Amino acid sequence: MAEAAEFQGMAPSPARRWLRRAAALLAGTPLLAGLLYLPTAPVTHAADRASDADTVDVTLNSLSPSVPVKDDTLTISGTVTNKGKKTITDAEVDLRVGPRMSGRPDIDEASKATGYSPEADAKALGGPYSVKIDRLATGISEDFTLTVPVSKLKLDAAGVYQLGVSLSGQAAGEYDQVLGIERTFLPWQPESVDKRTQLTFLWPLISTTHLSAETGSDEQQTPVFENDALAAELAPGGRLEQLVSLGSQLPITWVIDPDLLATVDAMTRNYEVRTETGDTVPGRSQAVAKQWLSSLEQAVQDRQVVALPFADPDLASLAHRGKDVSGSLSHLQPATAVAETTVETVLHVKPSTDFAWPVEGAVDPSIVDVATSAGAHNIIARSDSLKETGSVSYTPSAARPIGGGTTAVVADARLSKAFYGDLSKAGTSTLAVQQFLAQSLALTHQAPDAQRSIVVAPQRMPTAGQAQTMAKALQGLAGQRWTQPLDLIAAAEAKPDPDATTRVPASSQYPKNLRARELPVQTFQDIKSTQETLDNFKIILTSPDRVVTPFGNAINREMSTSWRGRAGVAAQYRNGVQTYLEDLTTEVRLIQKSALTLSGRSATIPVTVQNKLVQGVDNLVLRLKSSNPTRLKLDDGSVIAEQPIKINGGHSQSVKFTAAANANGPVQVTAQLYTEDGKLYGGPMTFTVKASEITPTVMLVIAGGVLLLVLAGVRMYTQRKRAAAREAATAGEAADEAHGSAAADTPGQPSDPTPDTGPESADPSGAGEKVDR
Repeated sequence: MAEAAEFQGMAPSPARRWLRRAAALLAGTPLLAGLLYLPTAPVTHAADRASDADTVDVTLNSLSPSVPVKDDTLTISGTVTNKGKKTITDAEVDLRVGPRMSGRPDIDEASKATGYSPEADAKALGGPYSVKIDRLATGISEDFTLTVPVSKLKLDAAGVYQLGVSLSGQAAGEYDQVLGIERTFLPWQPESVDKRTQLTFLWPLISTTHLSAETGSDEQQTPVFENDALAAELAPGGRLEQLVSLGSQLPITWVIDPDLLATVDAMTRNYEVRTETGDTVPGRSQAVAKQWLSSLEQAVQDRQVVALPFADPDLASLAHRGKDVSGSLSHLQPATAVAETTVETVLHVKPSTDFAWPVEGAVDPSIVDVATSAGAHNIIARSDSLKETGSVSYTPSAARPIGGGTTAVVADARLSKAFYGDLSKAGTSTLAVQQFLAQSLALTHQAPDAQRSIVVAPQRMPTAGQAQTMAKALQGLAGQRWTQPLDLIAAAEAKPDPDATTRVPASSQYPKNLRARELPVQTFQDIKSTQETLDNFKIILTSPDRVVTPFGNAINREMSTSWRGRAGVAAQYRNGVQTYLEDLTTEVRLIQKSALTLSGRSATIPVTVQNKLVQGVDNLVLRLKSSNPTRLKLDDGSVIAEQPIKINGGHSQSVKFTAAANANGPVQVTAQLYTEDGKLYGGPMTFTVKASEITPTVMLVIAGGVLLLVLAGVRMYTQRKRAAAREAATAGEAADEAHGSAAADTPGQPSDPTPDTGPESADPSGAGEKVDR
């Protein structure tokens, strides 16, 4: 009614107007309060807003010192990049310290967190310890440096603290909020602990396969490299150069594949490099190889060196795929023996060969059996394979007796995997260093009254960036406030925790992702075939070491762990080794003969054996077999004849076999080389012998015919001689008559003519003369 009266222009009374105003005021109070409250939160607590917290990418490029003490000043440098679509104004880079991590699992969870969380992230330190950025346009990056005295961080008890660097600001005039954050960890241990953790850090020197089985025919056997990639790894700044340079300054245990040493040593002399076209060109990196070996030799003096079996064979693949192929496991013992010799020869130190290192430290009973078959008593495993069952509340020492006199040296999985991924950038490297240091301190705080031995086994082939990051992490522990270095042999001999697990997981628990990358069964079948060819070849050689050594090493390389994930390249390498070996075996061969005719009862059949190798061959036998012994027999009636073969390098030998024909017609004859122990060598060579047998009756007929021809010839000759004599006598009488008549008319002329043939001489006829009798 009142509203209708007002609408109709009626004037309300003063009392009603007061009541309406009071009611309106009371009704509007909550709304006003809400309007007044809304702007207060972002103004005073901008960091409590988590929306759009990924708009800005915050990167921490450096944190120094990584392990501060009380009087230090913490310096954090980094970069902020606007990834959003709006310009950011009135931005501020802040440091947030806390909370203190309660243990290793807490660190794991914090490292996985993304985006800003008001509940998990502490308040900004603010004040003079922040950096202002007035404007940050889309796609633009801005560097920053925060400098804070450690005393201002309010670090109380020793432990690991979460450290966050955030950027807050306004995007296109919106309210102030956190637009990006990056977290890391700050280990805080200003004083040394009573029981420091003994830390063993493995420093692997391992590479992929670079040497082929092929060598030159010269006296030095010039090696042939598959490519020239190793030169880049050895050059200054290269992966292997960085590992040696950094490792020489660190308390580490060297873990070396002797194949790498042998390969680099081969580079110090003349060597060839295969090109993409298949040709070879001279290698040019001798100086780089010599410098690297010299630096490594100096670095390992008086240091612990562990040598893996030559070429770092894939123990898991052997256990799961190779053990059913006969002969596969027989390569491990020689690979271990040559490993020790190689290290001593190249580096002049005696290594330990008592350790086996399966891929990723993953083990099962079959892997343990294979690893110990070559004589190793220690197996480097990892804690995510030998998992604790909950009987201990802390990380136990690495050494675990697993039976049979074998010790599993169990590396800590968290510390070992801290350096995975791309660490070539400063941001990711810094985070990896701080997380490693944080985990090591948290591990020590798990059982502060018990000294434990912990092993770190990083990836087998760290990149240069990963190696540099590992070095920074170890340098952070240089103060030895909670750790102290220990070599691997000492770690393996350390007293084990009685409650630590010693149960080797079953084969069914082997990680599927690792099993999928194992070397296939075909690898070991190819190795078997190559080994059989080599065994058959070496026994005929006068200098077998020139072939056995390069091909034996090549066979070891075919089992290398480095082939994982590279099945195509691995198969190509194996095929190349087998093909080259087969080509060498064909350098000793039979020369193909054309068909020949054998006339008469007996004759010789020559067969030529050619040796195009640079060394001599011996212990060979050439066998000749007649396909029809009734028609053609060999060597006094034998079906098969054989003769020993011995030929100098680069020469041929013609071997003659006696053959006898018993009937006319063609006969297939097969020549085949054998080793002295009766194994086939090369392929057969078949040729045709056309036999023409002559019987005694035929011989008598032929002899009689010849005799008749001779007698007929003599008779004809005698008759002709007599006729000639008669004609000569008649001619003489006529001449006498004519002479007498002429003498009366012409005095002084002789009366007898000179004879046209000389009188027969009684002297023996001269050589080559025909004598008439």
